Amino acid sequence: MSKSFSQAIKDSSTFIIAEIAQAHDGCLSTAHKYIDLVSKSGVDAVKFQTHIASAESTSREPWRVKMTTNDKSRYDYWKRMEFLPEEWIELRDHCVNSGLVFISSPFSVAAVELLNQLDVEVWKIASGEVGNIPMIEAMLITKKPIILSTGLSTIREIDSLVNLIRGKEVDVTVLQCTSEYPCPAKMVGLNLLREFIERWNCRVGISDHSGTIFPSIASVALGAKVIEVHVTASRDAGGVDGSSSVTPEELSQLVTGVRFIEASMANRLDKGTLSESAAKMKQIFGRSLVASRDLVVGHVMTREDLAFKKPGGGLSWAQLDLVLGKKLNRNIFKDEPLLSDLVDGGNK
Repeated sequence: MSKSFSQAIKDSSTFIIAEIAQAHDGCLSTAHKYIDLVSKSGVDAVKFQTHIASAESTSREPWRVKMTTNDKSRYDYWKRMEFLPEEWIELRDHCVNSGLVFISSPFSVAAVELLNQLDVEVWKIASGEVGNIPMIEAMLITKKPIILSTGLSTIREIDSLVNLIRGKEVDVTVLQCTSEYPCPAKMVGLNLLREFIERWNCRVGISDHSGTIFPSIASVALGAKVIEVHVTASRDAGGVDGSSSVTPEELSQLVTGVRFIEASMANRLDKGTLSESAAKMKQIFGRSLVASRDLVVGHVMTREDLAFKKPGGGLSWAQLDLVLGKKLNRNIFKDEPLLSDLVDGGNK
């Protein structure tokens, strides 16, 4: 069972969100199939987008990318992406029963009211909605945590919104996001994570559109506590966000990578001493002073009588003085370890 967002905050683990968004293309059964797909990956949450066309758009809204001729306008597209309240309940329950947190980005006050009735536990403000103050104020009334994407915001605009949210004593997470689809490596902006932490002293993360798993895994080492990636059933499936999404297989790899980095960062190593396993390994791969040939009792040891070979456990090269110029107190054979008790006081 995946952890809730509040649990992730409490234990400081990374909260991983699989964004389905409009990959379902308005088909309820496809939306359910996506929940099943991502539930096997180990993510913590599934995120949709809740569009109510009449509350968010007009017929004059331009297309970002027109993927189909079926929709005459952007408004018609949003209308086709709508689900009925009872269908949203089905999707929420499917997520919960699959051990996933249900999240959906609202795009209007009406969408906030609908999602609040579904008891969503955290709000996600999409990059394009940072100026939608009426909607954000409706979120703030609920006192639920807010995750803020910053893809279309300047630092000053984020400052203003973070101050607004904190002024209402609401928890905020700021995500670095670049609204490029797909986002090239040079535009990911991992450097901003540290800057965000220093500037706002808050939880940070990344909403990645690169279509790869690399930024998400790297972000954990830089302090990210929330990761969001778009998911597509197959890159051959197309869709408006297909090129900026990861596949279910890649999503599983992403989760594995994030958890590995988390564990490696949570457990500090002390290089002042070796662990028991490393000490044993050092003996296997180390080297010891040994006889380079058969030698007889009474022989005075010279540099030519010595070799330095595996395994370890005997005298090190730094301990040459313990045997050089010393007299053997018994016969030894080639490759036999030269221990200090094999020599006498060293009289020549």
